[in-house]
Amino acid sequence: MSQSNIWSVSELTERVKSTLESSFPKINVQGEVTDLSRPSSGHLYFTLKDARSQIRAIIWRSTAARLPFKIENGQDMICWGDVEVYAARGSYQLVIRKAVPQGLGSLQLAFQQLREKLAAEGLFAQEFKRPIPTFPRRVAFVTSPGGAAIRDFLEVAARRSASVQIVLVPAQVQGAGSAESIVRGIAAAHRLTPAVDAIVVGRGGGSLEDLWCFNEESVVRAIAAASLPIVSAVGHEIDVTLSDLVADRRALTPSEAAELLIPSADDLLENLRALHSRLYRPLANQLHRARAQLTSLESRPVFARPHDPLAQMRRRVDELDLRAQRAIRQCTQRSSQKLGAVAANLEALSPLGVLSRGYSVTLDAKSQKPVRDLAEIANGDLLRTRVAAGTIHSRVESIEPIE
Repeated sequence: MSQSNIWSVSELTERVKSTLESSFPKINVQGEVTDLSRPSSGHLYFTLKDARSQIRAIIWRSTAARLPFKIENGQDMICWGDVEVYAARGSYQLVIRKAVPQGLGSLQLAFQQLREKLAAEGLFAQEFKRPIPTFPRRVAFVTSPGGAAIRDFLEVAARRSASVQIVLVPAQVQGAGSAESIVRGIAAAHRLTPAVDAIVVGRGGGSLEDLWCFNEESVVRAIAAASLPIVSAVGHEIDVTLSDLVADRRALTPSEAAELLIPSADDLLENLRALHSRLYRPLANQLHRARAQLTSLESRPVFARPHDPLAQMRRRVDELDLRAQRAIRQCTQRSSQKLGAVAANLEALSPLGVLSRGYSVTLDAKSQKPVRDLAEIANGDLLRTRVAAGTIHSRVESIEPIE
């Protein structure tokens, strides 16, 4: 064996590294994710496998941060990257630059994952929805100033009512940085003076990628944390964004948002007419019945000839007066005769006559009743004794029955 044919481990590893990395640049590999590891560094380490083989894979932190979905064990993915030999261990691995999940697109998978996460936190619960104001005075619209959304909204709002003030809060609604711009717009709408009554967040239609900023977690949480009612008006009737789910009300288009928020002056006028009719009709019917009743009362004799009963009553009063005078005279004569006889009897039976002969009457001072028995009084009771000349007030010192 020649010494010139002996390679060091490093030399062999370098040759393998050079051969592999030059032979498999920028390749696509499909496999199932297993043994996923997420260290604090932010890099992702896992294994891609199929039914017969496996390969270690790594996604650097900067790449992982740009993925729109969360990688989980068991996912089937197509990964695009470079084959790299890790010389320190003599092993090879796949350094992934991009990844696309199979079965669902990356954006759709990210949508489902974030939807499940936020739903578990209760952000979409119906009990947290705020009511939309019935008669708003000022409405803020967070959207692009040059987009069709604000033009459609203003056109419908002007047609429905000119009294509602619309405040445009400029925001980027597509592309990089759009989510942060929408979050800033929502915050700015809350600081407007005078304050607005509701906020609309939205844009016109577009692809899922164009509308993706309305599925960003920062936007969804900003809508959930808002203190004012928010209407989501993302103009994409088929797909529902997470902003639609968390908003207090969803409008399919910006035009529909204007119809939801801005009361129609014509509709209000028609409602007022209907209410007026509902109020007037029963009042008119009641007035008609009252007039008919008055007409009926007018035809009665008591109202047609009101003085006839009065004349009859006067004649009747005169007759009763004559009869009363005769009866009074007769009654007075009989009463005078009876009074004379009673006065004579009273004079004979008068207590004053008895008192003048030296007798007296003792009364209980409290009840003013005559004392007829010793059992009716007690020591200390106040008494009034009536004699012919006046009244004597006394207090009982002792009671002595007759033996």
